Amino acid sequence: MQLIPAIDLRGGHCVRLLRGDFAAETRYERTPLELLQHYRAIGARWLHVVDLDGARDGQLANRATIVQLAAQTGINVQLGGGVRSTDILEELLALGVARVVIGSAAVEQREQVSGWLSHYGAERICLALDVRHDDRQQPLLHTRGWRQATALSLWDAVQSYLACGLRHVLCTDIERDGALAGPNLALYVQAVARFPQVQWQASGGVSSGADLAALAACGVAAAISGKALLENRLPEGALQPYLPGA
Repeated sequence: MQLIPAIDLRGGHCVRLLRGDFAAETRYERTPLELLQHYRAIGARWLHVVDLDGARDGQLANRATIVQLAAQTGINVQLGGGVRSTDILEELLALGVARVVIGSAAVEQREQVSGWLSHYGAERICLALDVRHDDRQQPLLHTRGWRQATALSLWDAVQSYLACGLRHVLCTDIERDGALAGPNLALYVQAVARFPQVQWQASGGVSSGADLAALAACGVAAAISGKALLENRLPEGALQPYLPGA
């Protein structure tokens, strides 16, 4: 398992939201470029970037910052937020984004996203499937910056893309995101058991080195961490086993 630091962009600044709530924002002083350089220096080889404005509004925002980050060497940028058209997808790839993350469109535009997977290749596309559990503990997908609930389960969504060669899925438990309450280990154990051919990226709740070790034991390919890294809650010694360049 590798650790992938996360940067959320809003108005050109690095921020974190609590459970996706735009009214519950924490803004950090370090610029996105400074953070990328720091994470690259400690050994990260991937950086997960979310254009929060794009996720909310359905169009590419924070373009200047994205161009700056994607131009850096020694670290790959995985970026999502508002990617709902072929034009935006191709623009991001042309800018140097290594892997484009598809969220709402993966639920709302399945035929188009299936075509993207087939055309651009499974290594260039990651599906971001964000869930809240219902009363029966079924992980149901939410879209449009987590504001729109759906009746589609995580398991049905993944199954529908397997024939297109789906390889990378970033799964966020919305209730854990930004809360530093620990990841939903049961969710990821089930995900890996159901779909071992998928490279699962776990997101939401990482707050300690023990959380990283527990996720690694679940069999996920990567752990995404934003707030815990930004607030220096993870000691360097706990990070090194999960940073390829450390």
